[in-house]
Amino acid sequence: MHASAVWRTKVPRNPNLEKLQTTYLFPQIEMKKKEHLLKNPNANLIELGVGNTTEPIPKCITSSMAEHCHRLATYEGYKGYGDEQGNKDLREAIADVMYKNTSIDGTQVFVSDDAQCDISRLQLLFGSVVTMAVQDPCFPAYVDSGVTIGQTGDYMASTGQYQNITYMECTSDNDFFPRLSNMPRTDVIFFCSPNNPTGHAASRFQLEKLVDFATSNGSIIVYDTAYSEFITDDSPKSIYEIPGSKQVAIEISSFSKFAGFTGVRLGWTVVPTELLYSNGSPVINDYDRVVCTSFNGPSSIAQVGGLACLTPQGMKEIRKVINVYQTNTKLLIHTLTSIGFQTYGGTNSPFVWVHFPGRKSWDVFAEILEKTNVITIPGLGFGPAGEEFIRFSSFARPNSMQQACRRLKDHFTKN
Repeated sequence: MHASAVWRTKVPRNPNLEKLQTTYLFPQIEMKKKEHLLKNPNANLIELGVGNTTEPIPKCITSSMAEHCHRLATYEGYKGYGDEQGNKDLREAIADVMYKNTSIDGTQVFVSDDAQCDISRLQLLFGSVVTMAVQDPCFPAYVDSGVTIGQTGDYMASTGQYQNITYMECTSDNDFFPRLSNMPRTDVIFFCSPNNPTGHAASRFQLEKLVDFATSNGSIIVYDTAYSEFITDDSPKSIYEIPGSKQVAIEISSFSKFAGFTGVRLGWTVVPTELLYSNGSPVINDYDRVVCTSFNGPSSIAQVGGLACLTPQGMKEIRKVINVYQTNTKLLIHTLTSIGFQTYGGTNSPFVWVHFPGRKSWDVFAEILEKTNVITIPGLGFGPAGEEFIRFSSFARPNSMQQACRRLKDHFTKN
């Protein structure tokens, strides 16, 4: 073959992947960051964007993982494959600690390499023929995984939406909760609380309405609680605190944000035995089959760390770390409101959702990056209802947050 010839296989491209828009949101932000650094190599960037945790993992947790690593170097301590569903002790600990006010037990908990991976595994469970609804704005993986599996039609540039997805608008006008009375029935409802990106934690009354809506429509809720440990009021931390939810809801969660496991990778999904398909068969059986087919189970090292997180000492140390981020959030809200911006979220979430009326969010993102060297996330990246908003993350070292707030205040008070 001639050196300059272009070789093509006879394998067609997955047509669903052709529907996806450019790159995934967070790699887009990384590209913008690299472009900025090429133009400004000496810039002292402060990242309040992607939501990568910054505080070290408590030593009582890392010590457990280190000890396990050392045991792996011995015949007595070495173990190979574990259960695809996760370590039995960890499954039971998750049930005991995170679902102590419910009837969820360890047999209904599937430990994973984090919630985002489970979103795609759940889409394998549902397949391409189901209809889906998402909050607008929402974490983009719900939409993109639905597109990839074939649940959607084409992307409509005029609306910023995909055909065959129901976008449940969640704005300040409706207390960031969808108007369910105006919403058509869908098979699956993706719902995140505290919400990423708006930071709103659904109240008990709101979740009762959501469960009633799913029950009356025969739908399944996929409920994402990745930020539930940041809740400071009486908002439910789990959908299973709501009566009737075990018949209509799957819950996914993560150690990433509350325990600093963004790089360690550990999460879980709960599939209640009461959740049944229309033919009466248990959903949990099929999810178990999907997990066993597509996954060899989470790292044993990460699982030992997860067990250490859920001890009384581990949770005590983790609470200290969460307090650091919550202090950052208070400073961020105080700074932005003092400038005159309307902010939302933050009380029960590490995210602050900030309104820039009449402005395109990517333009505001670019201005903040260029003028203050602070990285944020444009709201449009989370859906059409995110336009005019910017998401700020509180995941930063305290001194970095203080410096970022000074830069933001200096810039916006001068303009």
